[in-house]
Amino acid sequence: MKKKLTAYLPIGIVFLYLVIPLMATLLYSLSTKWNKTVLPEGLTFSWYTTLFQDDQFIQALMHSLILSAGATVIAAVVMVPAIFTIVVYAPKWEKWLQATVLMTYAMPGVIMAVGLLRAYSKAGLPMVLVTIGAYFIGIMPYMYQGTRNSLRNIRADKLMEAAELLGATRTKAFLQIIVPNILTGILVSALLSFSILFGEFVLANLLLGGSFETIQIYLYQKLSKSGHLASAIVVCYFLFISILSSLVVKFAQRKKETI
Repeated sequence: MKKKLTAYLPIGIVFLYLVIPLMATLLYSLSTKWNKTVLPEGLTFSWYTTLFQDDQFIQALMHSLILSAGATVIAAVVMVPAIFTIVVYAPKWEKWLQATVLMTYAMPGVIMAVGLLRAYSKAGLPMVLVTIGAYFIGIMPYMYQGTRNSLRNIRADKLMEAAELLGATRTKAFLQIIVPNILTGILVSALLSFSILFGEFVLANLLLGGSFETIQIYLYQKLSKSGHLASAIVVCYFLFISILSSLVVKFAQRKKETI
């Protein structure tokens, strides 16, 4: 019994370390006033009502969804066929693809934003498109790794050889055999990429600022005006990311079961 308690003690400490700030944020977002007492002096949903009645919040939420979903869809449409082609038909070039993808880790967001501003600020190109392009570069490692592992698990080269021997064209075999078999891996990579982009702040703030306000920029502005409202935004954001994370875990488990 004592050994079991000792084994669970570190887990309990980590759990409390993670949960206590979230519970405090949730309570603060529901409190009418919380200054001099241990617990809130009263509870209310008025901060959430105010938040969802604010058109600026809805617009910022839609902007974040457009940027994140747009970059994720473009990355899936462009990278999956490219990775498949290199892995199956040109494996000797894969090391160069890996090196290119990994180089994005060496590019901090601030440096990338400054470079993009210098390159495109006077080119007449909408900065929304520039930001989506930067997001595309940022999620390349996640899309590459998930797609590459899925192709390796199903032995895509052998499947393509069998399909072509049976008379299928390369395009038909890719769309009707390869894609359905790696769809779970693509969805996991896409959901992970989307959740990362949805919380991105540096690039959106430096490239777009107030001209295309995202949910993170909106949160940053509300921090100095109302702690209760900012806490409500954080709770909504946490719930949204939790739902996305649950979907990633669910798809990942389904992927393991199908292997």
